[in-house]
Amino acid sequence: MFTALLDSCVLWPSTQRDFLLSLAFEGAYRFIFSEAILMEVEANEEIKRVERGDSMEEAREKALHLVDRMRSSFRDAIVTNWGGLEGTYGLPDPDDEHVLAAAVVGGTGSIVTENYRDFPEEKIPAGIQIVSAKDFAFDTVSMRPDLGLHAVLAMSTRSGRKGTASSPEDILDTLNKLYGMDAATALIRDLL
Repeated sequence: MFTALLDSCVLWPSTQRDFLLSLAFEGAYRFIFSEAILMEVEANEEIKRVERGDSMEEAREKALHLVDRMRSSFRDAIVTNWGGLEGTYGLPDPDDEHVLAAAVVGGTGSIVTENYRDFPEEKIPAGIQIVSAKDFAFDTVSMRPDLGLHAVLAMSTRSGRKGTASSPEDILDTLNKLYGMDAATALIRDLL
């Protein structure tokens, strides 16, 4: 099983996050993250929730619930002791140094991000690739389409608790429309 670090920017969109984490939960890959990434996810989730109409208190509660669920669902995924490497790579945005440091310490083969310019190839250690969420989803699902299907079925089963239920087809349509994951979802649709 390969290991991937998901940058906070790919964990911000809710359905994309659910799909990528569901793939990891199903065993399609090993997900790693750091407390610094979780802090970014928490802050971004809180902002998103306020923008969608939640009170500050509700938004804070939902953001805390999200990161607590990530910690409890992926207990062995938290990378520690990366601080000594932070600031040693010369990335264009020093605020992204912690992402690369955690990836190196965690032994990942991929950093999944949409911020390519912040991770120039010449600054990335050998053996780590920078990949978009849609390309990562396709690569992952293409190795085990059955696990992609299980991830989407699990998402569908969890839906509807606090809103409208989503069928597997609805979820695949959303992944296509919002995140351009047509190549990955086509493999899953073949199994439906």
